[in-house]
Amino acid sequence: MFFLHNLERRVLLHPSYFGKNMTELVTTKLVKDVEGTCTGDYYIIAIMDTFDLSEGRILPGSGMAEFTVGYRAVVWRPFKGEVVDAICTSVNQHGFFSNAGPLSIFVSTHSIPPDIQYDANATPPQFTNHSDIVIEPGTHVRIKIMGLRTGVGEMFAIGKIDGDYLGYS
Repeated sequence: MFFLHNLERRVLLHPSYFGKNMTELVTTKLVKDVEGTCTGDYYIIAIMDTFDLSEGRILPGSGMAEFTVGYRAVVWRPFKGEVVDAICTSVNQHGFFSNAGPLSIFVSTHSIPPDIQYDANATPPQFTNHSDIVIEPGTHVRIKIMGLRTGVGEMFAIGKIDGDYLGYS
C-alpha cells in the first residue's frame, strides 16, 4: 500500500560545493541518496518536496557541512494479505521467484493450484497445466502476500497463487 510520509535525513555536502546554489545541491543529493531505497519497513518510491532545510553545520576535522532536511515522500509498504501484480523472474522445482517492483516474492509449489505442475523438460522450465496456463520467466502473475521478512535495506515475501483471481494474468 502506498503512503505519503514526512521524513527527515541528514545530508553531507563537500566544501567544494559551498556557494549560492547549496540548497539545490542538498536537495539533489537527497533525491539521489534516498529515492528507490528500502528502510526495512518500506520502500521510498519518490520524494515529493522538501519543506525544512536546516542551516549547515560544519563538521570538525573534515570541513563537510551537515544539513538536516525534512521531506515528504511517497512510500510503499507491502502488507501480509495484500494482493500484488508481479513478474516471474525464475522457476525451479520448488516454486518460482517473482518481483513486484523492488519486492522479491517466492511462491512455493505448495501454494500453487494442484492442476499446475512443474515441467522440467520445457525450455525454459515452467509451471503449466498443459493447456492455457504457463508460468515462466517474464510471465505476469497476481500474488497474495502470505508473509514478509525484512533485512538490512531489503525485504522478501512469501506468496501464494492458489486463490480466487490469483495466478496467471
